[in-house]
Amino acid sequence: MTRLLKIFGATVGSLVVVLLLCAAAGPQASSETKSAKKDTLVYAGTSKGIYLFRLQTENLEVSQNIILVPLGVAAETPNPSFIELDLKRRLLFCVNGVEVFEGKPTGAVSAFSIDPDTGKLTLLNQRSSMGSGPCHLVLDQEGRNLLVANYNSGSAAVLPVGPDGRLGEATAVVQHTGKSVNPDRQKGPHPHCVTLDPANRFAFVCDLGLDKVMTYRFDAQQGKLTPSELAFAQLKPGAGPRHMAFRPDGRFAYVINELNSTITAFVYAPETGVLKELQTISTLPGYYDVLQSLDPTRCFSTWKPRSVGFSHVDLSNSDGFVQPFPDQTLFSHF
Repeated sequence: MTRLLKIFGATVGSLVVVLLLCAAAGPQASSETKSAKKDTLVYAGTSKGIYLFRLQTENLEVSQNIILVPLGVAAETPNPSFIELDLKRRLLFCVNGVEVFEGKPTGAVSAFSIDPDTGKLTLLNQRSSMGSGPCHLVLDQEGRNLLVANYNSGSAAVLPVGPDGRLGEATAVVQHTGKSVNPDRQKGPHPHCVTLDPANRFAFVCDLGLDKVMTYRFDAQQGKLTPSELAFAQLKPGAGPRHMAFRPDGRFAYVINELNSTITAFVYAPETGVLKELQTISTLPGYYDVLQSLDPTRCFSTWKPRSVGFSHVDLSNSDGFVQPFPDQTLFSHF
């Protein structure tokens, strides 16, 4: 039986390690993959395609013993970055940061099927991301739609996913407008991620260029986005919200702010989609991303001033407040 584990990752140079696939190779697996039976396979997007690695974890308690063993190209596809999995249907989706798709100035989204024995990918189809610079995508909880953030053009879109995993034409596109205070990074809107609430009723778009988390009512049946009554949650000027994650109980949400190196905690009202700021704390210097931990009481942020590392915070407080761990840096290298 194949088990799938989904973990989000961070940029390391030109390599973006974004997902882990825990695969128990079937009886017909090739000699190449039999040696990787029950190992964890890692997908990584680069400029030329999606590469496959085996995560070697002998002596797991010693971090230096955890290494990636290359297994070759899982699929050739232009400039893939963020990746999403459909765990039930063995599907993989990625954004393609191309400048032109089908003769138009837009990025693309690709859908792949996953071979259960080898982990290799087969392209199903591609669609326009409906904007330039696609950087993030998320599959809704019913598996009906992909929601995509287009960083350069300042837009977000919804692409339907068919029963066979193929992508349909966009059913919704929203365009952000405005700017904020940073003269280099905030001259216009820059959506950096889309996050769905646990009930699959509201979609939130972190816009780094506006210092806002935009709020939309989400209709999964029709694949539509409608601005909520309270259209956004405001972050501090120059914060640069990058990614957002909900605590599994749905009571609180957490936004990592790239430009001022902070994490903001929000109290969440699931009936109205309203986010109310609870707390903002500083993290380590540098640039950040949110990682969803397997432990629901913790989350991580990555930082990349000249190296790569993690700051580690505790989300287990019943009141939703974030508590940094005493030793925040988990590792640092490069």
